[in-house]
Amino acid sequence: MTYTLEQLASDLHDTLKADPGISGKQAACQHVSKALRDEAFITRHMPERAPEEDPREVLFEDPELGFCICAHVYGDAAFGSPHDHGSSWAIYGQATGSTEMIDWRIFEKGEGDEPTLVEQDRTYTLVPGDAHFYDVGAVHSPKRSEPTKLLRIEGANLDNVVRSNIKAK
Repeated sequence: MTYTLEQLASDLHDTLKADPGISGKQAACQHVSKALRDEAFITRHMPERAPEEDPREVLFEDPELGFCICAHVYGDAAFGSPHDHGSSWAIYGQATGSTEMIDWRIFEKGEGDEPTLVEQDRTYTLVPGDAHFYDVGAVHSPKRSEPTKLLRIEGANLDNVVRSNIKAK
């Protein structure tokens, strides 16, 4: 049976409402992985996009808890800079392709207009079915060398969140 967007949203809502802490967000990764293992879910919610289209599409925004379910579809290579999600957390879930993720360690916190300086801490690869939780303030960067599709659960709609000014060492 197909896992629907409505079921995913409901499962995430129930999990995060029952436990809004780190363990609840880590438990939410299981629901994301379930959606990522469902080919019909991926086909329906992550169609190919034209190169000029925004790779991010908000599929659902929870009216009570504020989290968003977003589909990201990249037609070719994409290399992200080190970033956090400001006051929000996120779960990255790999649907197709692979993403090399780099976690960064803050070694000098920026103040005012000065950027926060980071250095590489560890590198790992997300493959289809993987879901990884990034807490508030976790600095990371993705590297995609092929077309990829992923789900990202945002603790708050990142269209409305100010992110930190971060620079790699």
